[in-house]
Amino acid sequence: QVQVVESGGGLVQPGGALSLSCAASGSIFGLSRMGWYRQAPGKQRELVAGISSGGSINYADSVKGRFTISMISADNTKNTVYLQMNSLKPEDTAVYYCHVNIRGLSNYWGQGTQVTVSS
Repeated sequence: QVQVVESGGGLVQPGGALSLSCAASGSIFGLSRMGWYRQAPGKQRELVAGISSGGSINYADSVKGRFTISMISADNTKNTVYLQMNSLKPEDTAVYYCHVNIRGLSNYWGQGTQVTVSS
């Protein structure tokens, strides 16, 4: 079993910053990738940023230069991924989901955390 627990999120004014974290634990041996997706009302879920176990990173064009993803691997039983979000815009408002991929085969999701950017 793999547990995925998110924290962070909340309400922030435009131009502000927020940080999200996500801890994956349990049977994560062979973890290949972690990342963040988001889904705004009426829209499809989209990739925000992802990082592989080898350190390869990719970002959605809309967040490049503003968001930073990083990952810490404690051992074979826990990995934590962080998303630092700066210069937030109203269009960043969405529910953010943590994603974990094991061996390129199994996918796990967090429960989602709300990020609202509004004055």
